[in-house]
Amino acid sequence: MFLALPRGLEHARWDHTTKELFDMAREPFFIAGTEIAAGTRTTVSVPLPKLNSHTELALPVHVVHGKTSGPRLFVSAAIHGDELNGVEICQRVLEHTGLLRLHGTLLVIPVVNVYGMIHQTRYLPDRRDLNRSFPGSEKGSLAARVASLFMREIVARCTHGIDLHTGAMLRSNLPQIRANLDDPTTRDMAHAFGVPVLLNSPLRDGSLREAAASHDVTTLLYEAGEALRYDDLAIRAGYQGVINVMRHIGMLRGKGKTRKALAPFIAKNSAWVRAPESGMVRHRVALGKQVAKNDTLGVVSDPYSSYEVPITCPYRGIVIGRSESPMTHEGEAMFHVARFHDDMDEVEETVDVFHQSHSEDALLEFD
Repeated sequence: MFLALPRGLEHARWDHTTKELFDMAREPFFIAGTEIAAGTRTTVSVPLPKLNSHTELALPVHVVHGKTSGPRLFVSAAIHGDELNGVEICQRVLEHTGLLRLHGTLLVIPVVNVYGMIHQTRYLPDRRDLNRSFPGSEKGSLAARVASLFMREIVARCTHGIDLHTGAMLRSNLPQIRANLDDPTTRDMAHAFGVPVLLNSPLRDGSLREAAASHDVTTLLYEAGEALRYDDLAIRAGYQGVINVMRHIGMLRGKGKTRKALAPFIAKNSAWVRAPESGMVRHRVALGKQVAKNDTLGVVSDPYSSYEVPITCPYRGIVIGRSESPMTHEGEAMFHVARFHDDMDEVEETVDVFHQSHSEDALLEFD
């Protein structure tokens, strides 16, 4: 069992009026048979199916159960086992001193796909993508069983969620939020996160976001950096974004200096520009840069001859993702370009401001 909220208040912004309804002797929080008293924190190891070597595994869940009532937020990372930036973001969130005065309950799961992390791969041992296996089944495949466990022990106990991702191997992403921006509550959370680009992303079959939505859990997906690498900018922006959201929904109180909120831009659509030929690639544009129709994004050259073929952009937009490999085959996705209703110069300027404000020196002024 766990503490439930009265109908209609699950997604309310927690202000002092709402808080007064709940600040009684707060009930403990229960997960996987473990009781966490109000005002305490602990790490719960939720058992996972064993490896075929009979090695036992567990899902690590850090629970911070505040003294006072509020939202219940999960922050998850490494659903794809090779996406590591979120693991470090989770660690930094858990070190935030404001958790001593937390309103509500925070569940942090730094590594969801424990199997994939062991083998430094996106997938589970049954070769399935966990983020296409939700809501899962207790009697299904390994991926389905892990997904079902996560839904039962984590999602079903929460009111809000943030799922942390990176690009795939050898593909890097500009820090961005993907969410159902047609929903006002989700859109407000996405704006509060504080990244320059928001993608109004439809719910994908089998994804955690889709399954969470079926439980009325407001969820954001953060994308930044690439697999199997730590990216300092992506980590700092992701950490600050989680803290921003926690303040927005009333779990943390702001203190000290606060950074002026970015006015993010919502992409109306995006698409990958693909390699016209196979060969070696020289990139011409960086992440976050504005490009015009017919601009050269990169050049593919043939190491066995002297020919070169440009990779040209089909429309005006901003580069929000790109392949980092110097080798390509014809048809491979090379540059992810987003289009906006807004002025492109303003979008690029906002991206530049974002990079400057999340420099290591700039962040020393903020908590």
